[in-house]
Amino acid sequence: MLRLFCLLMVTGILAGACGEKEEPESLPKGEEEMAIIVTSAAFEEGGMIPREYTCDGADISPPLSWSGVPPAAKSMALICDDPDAPAGTWVHWVLFNLPLDTTELPQSIPPEETLANGARHGVTDFGRHGYGGPCPPGGTHRYYFKLYALDTMLEIAGRVTKTGLLSAMEGHTLAQGHLMGKYRRQ
Repeated sequence: MLRLFCLLMVTGILAGACGEKEEPESLPKGEEEMAIIVTSAAFEEGGMIPREYTCDGADISPPLSWSGVPPAAKSMALICDDPDAPAGTWVHWVLFNLPLDTTELPQSIPPEETLANGARHGVTDFGRHGYGGPCPPGGTHRYYFKLYALDTMLEIAGRVTKTGLLSAMEGHTLAQGHLMGKYRRQ
């Protein structure tokens, strides 16, 4: 019995030491999960993100589209981040107050703080508004494009970060979905 306990402890320690990677944020406790389907014409789920959408290319945002937004939603929010970054999760895109009639984003969304449709860019870990493409220092990294359907338009002032957006979204998320792409610099 002691041998089995020790084996289980060692297995647990090794699993933790192997660095299980962070997955996208889940819904806050008590909120029902409904799935939004997020896709891109540029890459498939789990596929490689084309160079033009990275720091090695034009560094423009990829086209995204989605379906499955619940009828009670009032706005959408988007976060793209890299949980494989050496110093912890690196935020590549923060966009919120997307109108409900928006079901897709074309490639190359301008990096303005406020877009023509009223949506607002937050600040990325690059310290600027708008999309900042994959630019991993080494190895293959995963990039999660996470879309949230919210039951409100968010009233947030100032330089909004991912943390600030997640805090403002708390208790307002009706559904979420994500698309994961990978990139490795050559």
